This record gives sequence, structure tokens and C-alpha cells, in this order.
Amino acid sequence: MTSPRVHLREITDENRAAVCALRVHPGQRQFVDSVADSLAEAAATPEAAPWYRAIYAGDVPVGFVMLSWNAPPGPGVLGPYYLWRLLVDRDHQGRGFGRAALAQVIDLVRAAGGAELFTSYQPGYGEPLPFYRRFGFVPTGEVDEGEIVLRLALGTA
Repeated sequence: MTSPRVHLREITDENRAAVCALRVHPGQRQFVDSVADSLAEAAATPEAAPWYRAIYAGDVPVGFVMLSWNAPPGPGVLGPYYLWRLLVDRDHQGRGFGRAALAQVIDLVRAAGGAELFTSYQPGYGEPLPFYRRFGFVPTGEVDEGEIVLRLALGTA
């Protein structure tokens, strides 16, 4: 199966409402905050060096991704590169958009010189651990605010 073609696009005044309208299935809300909440958190946490993009399939926004991008070490920063949010809209799930977007993010972090990418997840029924394991993420043994921390060693390109 080929991965769908997606691209990461900056969020602007022109697309903000459409991106903020993206929603996960109700049963997934415990695992990921909304786009609007994520953008507010990014604005309130500049020390985490937030970097975020809309995930597009063609001209349609299908998801959202947010990272700490080469953040300086400090309290609450889990790594210089930390996948803070990844969501795919409920109407676009199951088509490979999340996999394709995460593959692009990994390539971008590697190209920027990142040696590892961290993320975390809230455990529970339907948790995203199997998704992250397919990429090679492994638990670090750390728990941050109830979330299990995962690490992906990037090596060299």
C-alpha cells in the first residue's frame, strides 16, 4: 500500500478556522486536545519552542501536528524535539494521513540534526501506542503528568 500524499502547511488567518474545526472521534478526545486548545497552549508556552502545521491532503485540511522544535533544555521540556500533538480529523482517519504526516515530521527533524524524537501518550483503551511502535518509538521508562514518554532514535539520514 502506498502512503497517501500529504503536505504540512502553515496555519494562517485564511485557514485557521478550517484547521480549528478538525475533530477526532469522541472516544479519542481523552488522548489529544483540540487544535484550538493546542494553539492556545503553544502561545502560552513559548519556552517550548512550538512549531505547528496543518496536515493537508490536496487542498483539504485533514489533521494537525505540533512539536517542540529544538527547544532549549528546561523544566517541562522532554527533549529538544518533542511531538506534542498529532491528530487526524475523524472523517479522514484510517487512510494513512497520520502515518504519512509523522514520516514527514521524522524526516524534517532528522534533516534539522535531531538525533531523537520524543512523544508521550495517555494510556487507556484505544491508546496510540501501537501506532507509535510501528515507527520504532520505545518507552523511556518516564511518566510525565500521567503520560508515558516514548523515544525514537533517529540516527543519521
